[in-house]
Amino acid sequence: MSRELTRLYRALAADTDERALPAPDQLRRRADRQARNRAALGALTAAVLVAGTAVGTRMVLIAGPDAPPGPPAASPTATGTPAPSPTASPSSPVPSRTTQPPSSRTPGSPPPTSAGPTATTAISIPDRAFFALPPANDLGTAGDFVPGPVLPELCGAMPGEGQIAQRRARSLPYRLADAAPASVPDGYYRHSITVYRTGGADEALRELRGAVRDCPEQPVTEAPAVTSTQRLLDGTGYGDESVLFELRNPNLDVEGRPVSGEEVHLVRAIRVGDVVTVLWEQGWEGSSTDRAQFDADSGRAAEALRGWLG
Repeated sequence: MSRELTRLYRALAADTDERALPAPDQLRRRADRQARNRAALGALTAAVLVAGTAVGTRMVLIAGPDAPPGPPAASPTATGTPAPSPTASPSSPVPSRTTQPPSSRTPGSPPPTSAGPTATTAISIPDRAFFALPPANDLGTAGDFVPGPVLPELCGAMPGEGQIAQRRARSLPYRLADAAPASVPDGYYRHSITVYRTGGADEALRELRGAVRDCPEQPVTEAPAVTSTQRLLDGTGYGDESVLFELRNPNLDVEGRPVSGEEVHLVRAIRVGDVVTVLWEQGWEGSSTDRAQFDADSGRAAEALRGWLG
C-alpha cells in the first residue's frame, strides 16, 4: 500500500471515531420521509397539469372552431398612471329645437285650406265698392264711414252675425231731385257692405227673412209704450238675391208721444256672391222713404258691388 493511501485511511478512521453514526431505525425513518415528500411533490405537479389541460379544453369547446382569437394581453401600465379611456365614436348630430320638422304633405298636393273668406272675395272693402249719388241727389258729401248698426232692431235677432269676415258701413244723406234746394237732406241712408265666409251670405239672407217674419211688431225704442210693425215686401229682383221689408212707426212728438200719421222706412239687403250690401233708409225729421228714389239707389248699390267684385 502506498504512503498516500495509508494517510487517507488514517484520516477517515480519525473522523469516524469523532462522529457517532446514527442508529439503523433513524436512517430508515429519514429515508421514508424523503420518499413521501418526493411522492407528494410529484402528485401536486400532476394535478396542476391536469387542471390546466381541462380548463384549456373547455375554453376551446365553448368558443367553437370559428370563434376569433381573444384580445392580446394588455401591456403593463406604469404605476400611478391611469390607462387612457377609449374615445367614443362620433354620433349623429342632435337637431336643434328650432329646426322645423319636414312637411308630411305629399309633393304636388294642394295646401290645406283655411276657414277664412273665399278667394273670390276681398278681405278689405274699398270706397269704390259703395255707390255714388247722382249730382241731383248729392249734397256734396260722400258720407261718413262710422261704426254702428247696419239693420234695425228685429226683436233681438242678429241675422248672419256668426259668419262675417269683413264689414264696412257709412251714413249718407241725400236729397230728392225735384225738391227745392235746401241745406237739409230729404232722407238719410245707413249703407253697409259685409263680406261673409263661404255660404255665410246666403245663410244671412235666410236668417233675415226669418227674423222679419218672427218679429211682426215690437216696442219703439224712443217710446216703449208705442209699437212698430215689420213685414216683408215684394220687389226683390236685385243682385243674386235680395230681401226687402218695411218698418212702420207712429209719428212722435218731441216728448215721444204718438201724433197723427206714421213714418214708413224701407230696408233692402242685396247679395252678390258671398257679399251683402244693405240699404236702410232712415228718413229725416219724420219723413218717410221715397220708394222710387230708394229703388234707384238700390240698383246703384248692386251695380257698384258687382263692379268691385268684377
